[in-house]
Amino acid sequence: MALLYLIRHGRAAQNWSSAPDPGLDGLGKTQARARADALSARLAPLPIVSSPLRRCRETADFLAKRWKQTPQIEPRVREIPSPELAPAERSQWLRRVLRQNWDTLPPEDEESLQAWRTALLAAVLAYKQDMVIFSHFVAINVAVGAALDDGRLVCFYPANASCTVMESDGQSLRLLEQGEEDRSVIQ
Repeated sequence: MALLYLIRHGRAAQNWSSAPDPGLDGLGKTQARARADALSARLAPLPIVSSPLRRCRETADFLAKRWKQTPQIEPRVREIPSPELAPAERSQWLRRVLRQNWDTLPPEDEESLQAWRTALLAAVLAYKQDMVIFSHFVAINVAVGAALDDGRLVCFYPANASCTVMESDGQSLRLLEQGEEDRSVIQ
């Protein structure tokens, strides 16, 4: 059994609809540093995996420097893919999609989102050793939903820099500790 520590990135400097790949703002850096402190106090160094998106890489860097390692970049744990839309339309799309269940996605989104979900779960289930994974709001919800057999895209609202702990046997996930929650505002 592998213990997986799923960490949501710290607060981004810009919102999802205005910047495709923002870094962390000052509070996000404080959150990332605090999470690195908490993980270092709780765990011996483990392998670190990060989404390729900047806000995750910057969050992971605080722990990676402390543990003197380089995070492995894993594209399959990135944020939910969105169609190429104008910023205002992108926010509307995300609000609409996040109210869905995986089995009721609109036909125009179903193929790409189901493929992303399948790839994300395959990546998480492939880890055979304890590991820290820096990822995103919806990606963490995919793993929690799989563990709880909950078909909603959003099962809970992981706070920035929260830590959700799961156990994997390579075939399924079990939720051990749900991370702190905070109602995210989609802009």
